[in-house]
Amino acid sequence: MSRMAKQELLASIQDRYPGSSRKDKSRILDEFIAVTGHHRKHGIRLLGQSGDAGDHVPGVKGRRIYDEAVREAVILVWEASDRICGKRLKAALPHLVESMERHGHLDLDPEVRERLLSASAATLDRLLKPVRATVASRRKRRRNLSAGRNIPSGPSPIGTAPPPGFL
Repeated sequence: MSRMAKQELLASIQDRYPGSSRKDKSRILDEFIAVTGHHRKHGIRLLGQSGDAGDHVPGVKGRRIYDEAVREAVILVWEASDRICGKRLKAALPHLVESMERHGHLDLDPEVRERLLSASAATLDRLLKPVRATVASRRKRRRNLSAGRNIPSGPSPIGTAPPPGFL
């Protein structure tokens, strides 16, 4: 089947597909797949689009786009919270944002504030990932184990244990 014929078939079916019942949609889709040779999922995507190409917005349904304003707010609150992890930041976020706004350190648009507070812990970590890579990491403290390594195990030849009966 030529490309032009597939487009004509798609245009004729696209109008009646969205308003059909589930059973009818399945039948229409089966016929479309049999004629065009497309995979089933591809057929669903094609038939689900509206007839006008300008109306279709590509992307994942329900996906949130966090713009630069939300990212900057996350970074500011993260720095104020002493760079805690995303899970703890998510839990502390409502209190931190409210407190920072009350004291004048943060002034957010209501839409940005709502998106900031609705972000998940994983999203916060994802937004902070580029910043964490550039910020110098904290120094990890090392325990001094040299004294423990020098003490032999077993009965002590030095006599550190008191003799029996010692008070």
